[in-house]
Amino acid sequence: MSFFLPHASKRANWLLIAIGISLAAIISTSAIAAVKHIVEKKQPIANNVIIDKVFVDKSERRLQLLSGDDVIRTYHIALGDSPIGHKQQQGDERTPIGNYTLDYKNENSIAHRSIHISYPNAADKAQAKSLGVNPGGDIMIHGQMNGFGHLAWLNQKRDWTDGCIAVTDDEMDEIMAAVKVGTTIEIVE
Repeated sequence: MSFFLPHASKRANWLLIAIGISLAAIISTSAIAAVKHIVEKKQPIANNVIIDKVFVDKSERRLQLLSGDDVIRTYHIALGDSPIGHKQQQGDERTPIGNYTLDYKNENSIAHRSIHISYPNAADKAQAKSLGVNPGGDIMIHGQMNGFGHLAWLNQKRDWTDGCIAVTDDEMDEIMAAVKVGTTIEIVE
């Protein structure tokens, strides 16, 4: 029996070493991600930068703030529960596709701050009328639902809105400060 103990001990040592290396890799990866997040947050958008367009790529789950042709900031977004295709009617949980205007800001939103997208436009209304449906509305860029900002790390991994474009609360604060009412927004599939 003493013959088997050294081998078992060597296996246990190798197992502990493998676990230790795995934990070190996980911790260092998490630390790098945290530092990257902190570094990005320390560089606010300069006051002299004019955001003249917001670009949303639904398939990439990406919102970008543009100044001319320069991408100033990129955010990961969550969309509606049925994100593929153009919004057709109220309740379809889709985000519209096309060119719109960010036409007002809402500081008293059911989510952490919001900027309204000018959907439905005339073409959207005509299409809905031809289908005999209500086109819907109240499509916004917004933060997390009030009281749930601490869950953004989880919420932003899935589509959860009713057709809006969601970011974290900190990101929404940055977007609200950088984007003026009247800015164009282009949303593509």
